[in-house]
Amino acid sequence: MPNQVSQLLHHLRCFGHEVEHFADTTTFFNAVLNRRPDAIIMDVQFPQGNTAGTETLTSLNKLIGERLPSIVLSAHADFYSRLSAVRAGCDGYFTKPVKPLDLMLAVDDLTTPPEEEPLRVLVVDDEPEVAAYHALLLEEAGMVVQQVNHPADALDALERFSPDLLLVDVYMPVCSGEELANIIRQQPEYVGLPIIYLSGETDSRKQLSAMTAGVEAFITKPVEPEALVSAVKLRAERLRLLRSLMTCDSMTGLYNHSTTTDLIGKTLSQAYRDRTQHAMAMIDIDHFKAVNDTHGHLAGDQVIITLARLLKTRLRVSDIIGRYGGEEFVVLLKGISDERASELIDALRSDFEQVEFHAGGERFRCTFSAGISSFPTHLSTESLRLSADQALYRAKHQGRNQVVVSKEQDNDGFTTTP
Repeated sequence: MPNQVSQLLHHLRCFGHEVEHFADTTTFFNAVLNRRPDAIIMDVQFPQGNTAGTETLTSLNKLIGERLPSIVLSAHADFYSRLSAVRAGCDGYFTKPVKPLDLMLAVDDLTTPPEEEPLRVLVVDDEPEVAAYHALLLEEAGMVVQQVNHPADALDALERFSPDLLLVDVYMPVCSGEELANIIRQQPEYVGLPIIYLSGETDSRKQLSAMTAGVEAFITKPVEPEALVSAVKLRAERLRLLRSLMTCDSMTGLYNHSTTTDLIGKTLSQAYRDRTQHAMAMIDIDHFKAVNDTHGHLAGDQVIITLARLLKTRLRVSDIIGRYGGEEFVVLLKGISDERASELIDALRSDFEQVEFHAGGERFRCTFSAGISSFPTHLSTESLRLSADQALYRAKHQGRNQVVVSKEQDNDGFTTTP
């Protein structure tokens, strides 16, 4: 259906995808050979037959030598149609009529690479050669490692390097591993940092005694490479997960209120020293209570998640994007003026209002309003937020579904040169 295709193309482009549409398998086949796509959406109902689409995918995968990420659309929900898609290596299967938003979110998942930074490990060992060996084992497993050969240097390294785990030799001159662990645990920011002891000590009673500082594990030297990598990875990833649960909103995956405020505060402090400019946007979904009352809370959650993903996919990785509470979001757009920020947010507003949501048998659309303020026009996080909030209020008061830029100014703002 031309209208459904057009709507799907719009949804995909809203989320920053470059999309190309083909009406027949031959043109599509040749296009893929010329330019490898990140994902394929294929309707298997072509004139050549019900399985023409999946057969084309199978041929392409064999010719290319790898499986192309793909999703099939079909009028058939039967077992053999689905089996054909699975055998062709398809990652998803949607039966018609397809909800464009659901399909778009599936494509978004398929094309978004996992945001996994390498685990960071700090090795503290007074023997440089031994430390280098353990560091090499961990680096070969894809981790980023820093070495410290004197316990007195560990605290500075912790602050600079921000590790996910500490690997400490138990028996060192000047300060034992147990003493170092106690020093670290006395600082609130490192109470939860995983610490693993390394030692030639094999006496289990002495090992237990050494672990009174609350370390995670005790590994005896010489280490088994696989055991070391496994122990470090397991504990460091657990800390990453706990940190994520503490800093991110569970529904959207964006930063939560407190983390967003903290990150913005740190960014503004640095910006004041560097004399750089930033812009803040406060964004609020219009008539959100009516969405919940009319279509239900699950539909409301879908709207919130969609806007969150739109912000995350269309804005830069360096920008700070947070869920401020309920249906409200805050964004700090780094290094740009409030005018430029207004243009960017207004483009997102225009695309968002055309996204179609489904609840039961009903379809509906949503809009958002936004207020923009700028730094250093407003120097503090609170002043910046209040100014953006006031601009947001004006946007709501003036009819919603618009972006308003604040023109108020702090008295203590510094002047920037163009």
